[in-house]
Amino acid sequence: MTDADEALAFDRVALTGTPGTGKTTVAEQVGDRLGIPVHHLNDLIREEGLHEGEDEQRGSLVADFDAIEAYLGDWSGLLDSHLAHHFEADAAVVLRCHPDELEARLRDRDEPEAKIAENAESEALDIVLSEAVRAYGDGNVYEIDTTDRPVEAVVDDVLAVLRGEREPSAGTVDFTGAL
Repeated sequence: MTDADEALAFDRVALTGTPGTGKTTVAEQVGDRLGIPVHHLNDLIREEGLHEGEDEQRGSLVADFDAIEAYLGDWSGLLDSHLAHHFEADAAVVLRCHPDELEARLRDRDEPEAKIAENAESEALDIVLSEAVRAYGDGNVYEIDTTDRPVEAVVDDVLAVLRGEREPSAGTVDFTGAL
């Protein structure tokens, strides 16, 4: 039996986390292994015009949540974005990364220093995790630390969630000491 032949515990999963935690890389590999659709929300926002203009201070587009919901319709698979947890899904997987490593990853992507600092602070304060728990309840949120871990190990963890082999784990990663 291949990965694609296995029954999954969830039809729709929000794969979320602070920018730089590894969402897109992990989503691609999970999608390939399972043969499920992967919706890269940030690309859709840009390519399909699902935004309300640009936030010039941050150098990013302001997502139009109503337009995104209408565009996605009755979607299935993985929804990949730091905004994914704002949309209806069966569960949320929140990728986490220590703020020091997150800063290094974002610098490698040539992100502006202000954006790097904002995202590192957001990660230390559990912002995305808190929002996911508020949206889905702690019984439907799976937290996975990507710090110093090979992509394959993180992919295996996400696959375990999708197969129903991993218990919910909101609140198991703590980076508040990095503040």
